[in-house]
Amino acid sequence: MKTVTIESKFHNKGHYVPGVISGGMLYISGQLPVHHDTGEPAFGSIACQTRDALHNVELVLKAAGCTKEQVVMCRLYIPDVAFWDEVNEAYAEFFKEHKPARVIVPSRELHGGALVEIEAIAEITEETP
Repeated sequence: MKTVTIESKFHNKGHYVPGVISGGMLYISGQLPVHHDTGEPAFGSIACQTRDALHNVELVLKAAGCTKEQVVMCRLYIPDVAFWDEVNEAYAEFFKEHKPARVIVPSRELHGGALVEIEAIAEITEETP
């Protein structure tokens, strides 16, 4: 196994790393809508928070030498299924034509008052450094 880290001013109190490469796959821990350059949480609409969390997924992908087109699965946790349409729209804007497998899980409140948390799994290809 190989751990993947990113530069961040966000103080992570959890006992985990942003990503782990194992068996030809990159497993990305749940990413919240936080700004890693300031360490501050990102607030705003759920669409805005979804874009921020996906940006953080992309930071981990890049740190592992991957692109979002290598993502094979995402899990999105939201506090209420009523947000599904807004989350789906922001998610589609991010991935464009690429459509990984996905589940959106209504889960009640999330850490720090976030409206979304996103985890992902990406395939490591021969082109990945």
